Amino acid sequence: MPKMRCSLCITTLFLLYFELAVSRLEQVPPPPLPILPLPSFSQLKWQQRELIMFLHFGVNTFTDSEWGTGHESPAIFNPVGLDANQWVNTAVDAGISLVILTAKHHDGFCLWPSKYTDHSVIRSPWKNGNGDVVQELVDAAKARGVDVGLYLSPWDRHDPRYGHDLSYNEYYLAQLQELLKRYGGVREIWFDGAKGSNETNMTYYFTDWFSMVRELQSSINIFSDAGPDVRWVGDEKGSAGSTCWSTVNRTSLSIGNASIVDYLNTGDPKGTDWVPPECDVSIRQGWFWHKSESPKKLSQLLQIYYDSVGRNCLLLLNVPPNSTGLISEEDVHRLREFRKAVDTIFSTNLANECLVKASSQRGGKEGGFGPENVLDDDHLWTYWAPREDNHGEGDHWIEVRAGDEGLRFNVIRIQEAIGLGQRIKKHEIYLDGKMVARGTTVGYKRLHRLEGGVVHGRDVRIRIRESKGVPLISSIGLHFDPFWHPKRQGPK
Repeated sequence: MPKMRCSLCITTLFLLYFELAVSRLEQVPPPPLPILPLPSFSQLKWQQRELIMFLHFGVNTFTDSEWGTGHESPAIFNPVGLDANQWVNTAVDAGISLVILTAKHHDGFCLWPSKYTDHSVIRSPWKNGNGDVVQELVDAAKARGVDVGLYLSPWDRHDPRYGHDLSYNEYYLAQLQELLKRYGGVREIWFDGAKGSNETNMTYYFTDWFSMVRELQSSINIFSDAGPDVRWVGDEKGSAGSTCWSTVNRTSLSIGNASIVDYLNTGDPKGTDWVPPECDVSIRQGWFWHKSESPKKLSQLLQIYYDSVGRNCLLLLNVPPNSTGLISEEDVHRLREFRKAVDTIFSTNLANECLVKASSQRGGKEGGFGPENVLDDDHLWTYWAPREDNHGEGDHWIEVRAGDEGLRFNVIRIQEAIGLGQRIKKHEIYLDGKMVARGTTVGYKRLHRLEGGVVHGRDVRIRIRESKGVPLISSIGLHFDPFWHPKRQGPK
């Protein structure tokens, strides 16, 4: 009997413990519901790259042109010192993980030996017609763990099929299949509607092209004015709108339509499709290499970074190889300088040693959604979430509090947990009760470089004035930019 009673006691205690454990699990709050639409896995990975590289290279490199005529002889293409490893090493040194090559530009010259045309490297003196620029880039990139993207220009000023809808679309699709089947995984494919104003009319079968891309490589991101995965930002200055939503209505978009550039630049808070913007700009004035041009100043590149990456965009920076087949040393130097500057600014988060508090938090102190999450290394899936009850519009805030000595900084970084949707419509930032910055959207990353210059204080409060649902902030940073010397004083 004593043994039976003991066994019953143990069983009873186990059941009580189990019920208590289940009860506690039931009290752990789940994440808030997402605000649709949401990014795909490939779009999230793309956004986290922040900076990628374009390589404009072809016959224009040898003719000092931007748009070739299509009548260039392949014999002019002879980059005797071409070294794709140097291209990729330059990208890696700049912190770049994806490079996109102009496999074919508007002149129609192909940088790979296509079996559908001889207007390619086959008829060039480079490597006696046996070269393949695409393959050399793919091999070099694979060796360094860098991903590859390709641009295949729809506009073709050389091929006689251009202007004949059926035959040219068949030709284009055939070349698209060549590139996506022959060269392994491609992470981004670039389409655009660029075409001269007086050129031959042509209807592109974009729907067919996109379907073929999806069939051959399902994880690829497709870029165009209309997405479907990545959209053009609407300019070639590397600058997004100060309001920039990752969401748009794709039914409102069409490729090559100049009337939609403002819409592309800002996005749409009521958009039903997640199509984030890509900011394309060249390190030089032109897209192709020209001996007479020099790279942009460091201050210009940093401004572009703040206006693109700092406004919820990815920056696609063009760095054109020269006629020798190398990225010019002055461009290499400027890229290294740029990467070092970005690292100098953002490698140290002054907020890390501070206390963080908030207006409220979902599930209370043990709920897992506390303000301390904004200072960890996960900028997507851990975040501060306020309570959804007892707070009206504009009542949500999070505060970083420094010690008695305070902090000196001139850049404020805010990031949203975009895996659950883009939410913030309007926000304000206060230092010791005085407004120092304000803005609209945040998205993956918002950078405020204070127009008044360096500030000093203890309490930095970010107040969310308007949002779609409760705001979810994944990361906050306070940084010092030693390269920023504003002339004008006053709050942003």
